[in-house]
Amino acid sequence: MSDDLMYPGHWAAETPDKPAMIMAGSGEQLTYAELDAHANRLSQLFAAAGLKPGDHVALCMENRLEYLPICWGAHYAGLYYTAISSRLTTEEMAYIINDCGAQVFITSPYKADQVVGLADEMPNVKVRLAVGGAIDGFDSYEDAIAQYPAEPLPDRVEGQDMLYSSGTTGRPKGVKVPMPGQALGTPNALFSLLTLLFAVDQDAVYLSPAPMYHAAPLRFMMGCHRAGATVVAMERFDPIDALAAIDTYQITSSQWVPTMFVRMLKLPEAERAKYDVSSLKAAIHAAAPCPIAVKEQMIEWWGPVLHEYYAGTEGNGFCYTNSEDWLEHKGTVGKSLLGPIHIVGEDGEVVPVGEEGTIYFESASQFSYHNDEAKTADSRHANGWSTLGDVGKLDEDGFLYLTDRKAYMIISGGVNVYPQEAENVLTMHPAVFDVAVIGVPNADFGEEVKAIVQPVEMPADDEAAATLEREILGYCREHLADVKCPRSVDFRDELPRHPTGKLYKRLLKDEYWQGHDSRII
Repeated sequence: MSDDLMYPGHWAAETPDKPAMIMAGSGEQLTYAELDAHANRLSQLFAAAGLKPGDHVALCMENRLEYLPICWGAHYAGLYYTAISSRLTTEEMAYIINDCGAQVFITSPYKADQVVGLADEMPNVKVRLAVGGAIDGFDSYEDAIAQYPAEPLPDRVEGQDMLYSSGTTGRPKGVKVPMPGQALGTPNALFSLLTLLFAVDQDAVYLSPAPMYHAAPLRFMMGCHRAGATVVAMERFDPIDALAAIDTYQITSSQWVPTMFVRMLKLPEAERAKYDVSSLKAAIHAAAPCPIAVKEQMIEWWGPVLHEYYAGTEGNGFCYTNSEDWLEHKGTVGKSLLGPIHIVGEDGEVVPVGEEGTIYFESASQFSYHNDEAKTADSRHANGWSTLGDVGKLDEDGFLYLTDRKAYMIISGGVNVYPQEAENVLTMHPAVFDVAVIGVPNADFGEEVKAIVQPVEMPADDEAAATLEREILGYCREHLADVKCPRSVDFRDELPRHPTGKLYKRLLKDEYWQGHDSRII
């Protein structure tokens, strides 16, 4: 075996008994030898079913020990694999399964209620497997792979994930990247980032507290397996359980979203002090802008081990900052590592340094939105650059600052308001557990700014709610210009937030805009 081919099979030969995977809650483990054998058997099953490199499989299940072996099985077979959100409905799953062209669908009893209804909704799927228990209309996954040898397929090439955006605006978009066409185990760009920036090597122990179907956790965990590290995965995020896992497993590297930081910071000081986090060499965060005050507190608590990046499932750009650079450029998401960034105004022209506009990446990376030429075209600039649709600005040193998702900009009385600023402030209010700021209809101004708050403790009555609302609005005005602050606050028991930390603002906005044919009043 060539030393430069990095994948679980390499480590199955080098360190067969080392844990490749540990589930933090149950303590279940899988060695590298077991992971490699599992992936080989599944790849044999795919080949026997007639799938060839470039074909497609899909899976939908909760975080569980078999998840990554299934992905590696598809990867070993040179296939596209789509990990589907375990929160989706039957209709949403059917759309993705059919849109991606999956020939195999793998799920678990966790999704039994939804997948039973898929029987007549996925005509192209010829193999249906259930992991960890029986589901009507599905064959036993364990029985199926047991029929195949744990031998590698001949002439293996790299597979590729094809993941779907979370669908915060309209139907989810399948992000399709061309197949690498390289021998299985050929190191990729992410592997280089993990090893060079994030202290991931054979001795690393990596904690993943997020859903496995999301792009960053899936890719980072598989990248750790290329490096021979041990991956510790949480079944679901809980702030105390996460700190306990860092302490118990002496975690060296991890990846988070800002919401997780907020929830850990809101634990009582005595509770936080129980856990030793000194083993951490790299605490990576991404997926959403992190309020400055939150990051300052995390660096003070965990030390200068925070690493932030800005990127998308599309893989068209990658910005990065370490703690030291961030402290000198507070609020930045870093500098581009893959090529120039261009900030573009409404007229399609590049704006001056310091002005806001749509962020475009100039890089050699290619992607398309599967079966959606219009969305692909909308993501491109006339110069060939591509965008994720985010708004931001560059400073004189080339550091990028995110302002908001372009779709969520509020135009009130002709003034552009970016809700991320108010959200960053209100997140730090001690009575606020979670918050979303959106534009709602206003007869005079077109839109007005509203905060929707999940309080730490729900107000007991209308009077208490009114008091808390005044307190929150006053707090925001202490930190931001009045025009940027909400005019009112609604309280909710819970906000519709994705487990990765992304907020489904579309669902909230749709409630307030019902009955309006247009955003112009």
